[in-house]
Amino acid sequence: MVTPPCHRSSPLRGPAPRTGRARPVPWPALVALAYALVQLAFVVPHTHTALGWDETVYVSQSDPRTPAAYFSAPRSRGISFLVAPVLALSPSVTLLRSVLALASAAALYGAFRVWSPLLGHRTAALAALLFAGLWTSVFNGSQVMPNLWVALCATAAVGWFLRITAQPHASWWLAGTLGCVTLLRFPEGGWLGLPLLLTAVCVRAYRPAVPAIVGGLGLGGAQWVAEAYDRFGGVGARLHVAKLTEGGVGIGHGFESGAGAALRSLNGPLLCRPCRIPLHAPALTLWWLALPLLAVAALVLARRRRRPLAVTALPLGCAASLAVPYLFLLDYSAPRFLLPAYALLAPPIAAMAARAVRDTRRPRPGSLPLSRWWRPATAPVIGLLLVAQLASQLGVLTQTTAQAAVLSDRYRQAAGTLRRLGIRPPCLIAGPHAQPVGYDAGCASGDIQGNNRSLTPLDLRRRATREPTVVLTAGHGSPPPPLARDWPAHRLPGTGGWVAYLGPRRPLPVSGVE
Repeated sequence: MVTPPCHRSSPLRGPAPRTGRARPVPWPALVALAYALVQLAFVVPHTHTALGWDETVYVSQSDPRTPAAYFSAPRSRGISFLVAPVLALSPSVTLLRSVLALASAAALYGAFRVWSPLLGHRTAALAALLFAGLWTSVFNGSQVMPNLWVALCATAAVGWFLRITAQPHASWWLAGTLGCVTLLRFPEGGWLGLPLLLTAVCVRAYRPAVPAIVGGLGLGGAQWVAEAYDRFGGVGARLHVAKLTEGGVGIGHGFESGAGAALRSLNGPLLCRPCRIPLHAPALTLWWLALPLLAVAALVLARRRRRPLAVTALPLGCAASLAVPYLFLLDYSAPRFLLPAYALLAPPIAAMAARAVRDTRRPRPGSLPLSRWWRPATAPVIGLLLVAQLASQLGVLTQTTAQAAVLSDRYRQAAGTLRRLGIRPPCLIAGPHAQPVGYDAGCASGDIQGNNRSLTPLDLRRRATREPTVVLTAGHGSPPPPLARDWPAHRLPGTGGWVAYLGPRRPLPVSGVE
């Protein structure tokens, strides 16, 4: 972890001199607008029919029309609070995704706008573009998932931390954004707060940030801690249950199971668990493999230019800290897990690219060592690489969105068939895919096995005598649990072979349905 040394000079860039020229182009706003339009054009139309598995868990906590799904120990409720106002108005998935697309674009603008005094207006816009251009950033903008929001709040928090030496009011913004990170994902609040707190304690210029860091972490984590005592018997007990739910957390998983899984899932699938798939589109992973090299280059160049090192070193250190649990402590991965690290790598890399372009025009001491032959080609080459990166990400986005749409349609088809079979609330659905199917059908959900076990076989048997109950299986030879083997089985069309076993007290099915 990199901790920046103390510098007497402020990391803030001086204001641009006033001239008689027209106002500059609002590049950060244009990037945010493009981010919203791409989501509305390429993601929302294909995912507006149903919510994903994890999404239904978060949404059901705030949706007044459906029973709340089992909320496992590792989760935090921040994203449920975020979508609650929309759910109070309408159950429409299209409205929810459209609002989130616009809100995430506004958050993107706000997060990287914080960096404008540190990097300059256009460089901050370039950093926003580097992050917003990733397929996983575009895909998750309209999803009810916390990772993108953690990334944007973390980016803003680090920016406000760096501005605290020149702007005392930045401490309030630091506390607020760090509190949001912790409310959205309790563990990420700790991983982000650690390098910030170490820097504030070790570097005198940043010590005024200590109360803001402690206050933000405490405020954001209060709900998670209170729930830990209410549901699990304490923080330690909740952390233990969370570890079991995650399949074990620790360095014993090693680099191969952690970073290897992250590499294999970089271009999809949305969740790689267990992650034994081959590497998809290896050529498109080059940009990910280049990130550590670009980070080191940005750090070296910052020292050569003798500029405040904190503006480069701190976001790199925070990015590394946020990536540690997903690269070394888990044995599965999802592309969204590393969004906070990508967001914090964007400002230093954008600053390095912007300096390279400026140095081709006005070489100065400490500039990049470019020969006179390569100097004129630097800006076009960087531009072509950026265009190629954005185009490749758009291709992955199109493919991944289509795959997500197929799975969401299966949930919707299964719920529709169960309704035609007479399953009406109050009802219970158990087994694989119970959460999303149950949400679409308006039923409670649960499982008697797996990481999200929330029912015992006895609980399921008792509820089956009181309300319509369904046990889902994946089909293809997957047997139901012993208690449901004698229940009538019905194949669910359009789901790829899923089978529903209906409990004995189910209503009579409508004629024409198997």
